[in-house]
Amino acid sequence: SKNPVITEYYDRTTGEWNNHVELGIWADAMIVAPATADTMAKMAHGIADNALLAVYLSARCPVFFAPAMDLDMWKHPATQRNLNQLIDVPRHHLIAPALGELASGLSGEGRMEEPEVILKQLSDFFLTIQPLKGKKALVTAGPTYEAIDPVRFIGNRSSGKMGYEIAEELSRQGAIVTLVSGPSHVKLKDLNIKKIEVESAQEMFDACMADFPSADIIVMAAAVADYKPEQLSDVKLKKKNNELPLSLVPTKDILFRMGEVKKEHQLLVGFALETNDEVEHAKEKLKKKNLDLIVLNSLRDEGAGFQVDTNKITIIDRAGKEIEFGLKSKTAVAKDLVGEIIKRIGN
Repeated sequence: SKNPVITEYYDRTTGEWNNHVELGIWADAMIVAPATADTMAKMAHGIADNALLAVYLSARCPVFFAPAMDLDMWKHPATQRNLNQLIDVPRHHLIAPALGELASGLSGEGRMEEPEVILKQLSDFFLTIQPLKGKKALVTAGPTYEAIDPVRFIGNRSSGKMGYEIAEELSRQGAIVTLVSGPSHVKLKDLNIKKIEVESAQEMFDACMADFPSADIIVMAAAVADYKPEQLSDVKLKKKNNELPLSLVPTKDILFRMGEVKKEHQLLVGFALETNDEVEHAKEKLKKKNLDLIVLNSLRDEGAGFQVDTNKITIIDRAGKEIEFGLKSKTAVAKDLVGEIIKRIGN
């Protein structure tokens, strides 16, 4: 190709530094071909002892890897563990090895796929239609913490898992996603998602309203506190024998404010976690807050709600249509919800 080939962290003749971070950010796709057993092991375990692995660990783009090794190496349990670990990484795509003659003289699985086939898979990937490509999405997740003093707060049991899964799925479908998250231990897998960390309802309100005007899709999955302490103590309140009265005042209603100012092209989705008269309360919230869709789940359904990896939802639209889904993983629930969003966006 008459292009320079980078094999070291710096050019030994000129001393010029090969910026692996810049390369990782620059690329639209990264193809590791051949991906040897050694390289796959290092990719799976985050080892960066050469220029290739340093670029890989800096890459924000889809990564395609085409294994190439002898049959016994390919079938070895350690290699298969590393393979499965890589397949589970978001935006990683296996180009499976072909059957054929191997370097050892044996014949079998492990031969790197032909370059023409690799290029075809890459071409197919970029030609795949992403229905939300170019759309901007705003998602909220997690709880909010409303401070009583520098140590104590009022909060809830939301883990943030549902909101994070929705943000990931919207991004997979081509949307440009901003995630505003309250305190959560959940980690984002998709590095293309812009994450804004907040703590209180007021901070979430400010972050959301700053991003809201440019968003086409808004999914408010966060469990925002409805009340906060009227008085915030600057110092830790000391324990006393008598009672400690705590006066609460309402927080700003983010969803209500969005419903007031949303434009015709914007799709606004809210969540309703209920314990009784679920559908009635959800429909009331949908109407009151001028939503396009509301996602209802009930704490009476086993496996739904906070601190679990599953959920059971009913999606209700402005016409009152109810779409029920069974108990599923939150990843699958996110796919169902985003599927309903895709049907409506731009219509």
